[in-house]
Amino acid sequence: MSQLPELLQFEKNPIRSTMHEGELYFVIVDVVTAITDSKAPGQYIKDMRRRDKELAKGWVKIATPLSVVTAGGKQRMNCANREGLFRIIQAIPSPKAEPFRLWLAKVGAERLEEIEDPMKAITRAKEHYRKKGYSDKWINTRMQSKQVRDILTDEWNERGVENSRQYGTLTNEIHKGAFDLTVKQHKEHKDLKSQNLRDHMTLTELAINILAEASTIDIARGKNAKGFTGNLDAAREGGEVAGNARRDIESRTGKQVVSKQNFRKRLKGKKDKA
Repeated sequence: MSQLPELLQFEKNPIRSTMHEGELYFVIVDVVTAITDSKAPGQYIKDMRRRDKELAKGWVKIATPLSVVTAGGKQRMNCANREGLFRIIQAIPSPKAEPFRLWLAKVGAERLEEIEDPMKAITRAKEHYRKKGYSDKWINTRMQSKQVRDILTDEWNERGVENSRQYGTLTNEIHKGAFDLTVKQHKEHKDLKSQNLRDHMTLTELAINILAEASTIDIARGKNAKGFTGNLDAAREGGEVAGNARRDIESRTGKQVVSKQNFRKRLKGKKDKA
């Protein structure tokens, strides 16, 4: 299973990663952004290679284009392993360079442990959310949501969905069917910007989302969906299944499933009541 991108962080900066030939690789632009605080990491990398001729010569050995899980789906990005990143860091004059080296060594050791024992990855993810103040019930549902999402993106990859734009479109179709909102509209409803929407869903919202994606998987398999068009039909039908369930819940409870609440507001509400 792929890692949740937001779970791997250096000083609140998300560092996306992926496994390649049994080794952990990190997205280079994420690392440069974290160390330099650059608003244009791509340009920073170009300037860095121009300044450091030896780095430029060895760049093809350091930077490996790999498929990485992003918010919109999988896309190919230049990545480097720990050894490659250590070389890149040498070319970056920043006080954050040494703290990042220490962080990198720690993360590498932890991920090796997780390869040998996948349960450690789940345990660390749960601890990550627990430290932020999430309840165990919510955490368990969020882990289930991640598992279903991983299966779905793997399914799309195997069925010929080609790029991150197509992943994003399929995700939006499922979401519209389930919630009558696009992902962007749902985030705006919760007053979110760059945050991960699922981390701010209520238990019921997560449950509907899980049903939508799980139904999409079953429908795609049942119809043997091929390519973007075939999977688009499956996505719409999967979203419709969850949308019907959501409307049934709303008619029985008299309450809207889509909530304006986000995690920050829920946490503040708990403190106010204390």
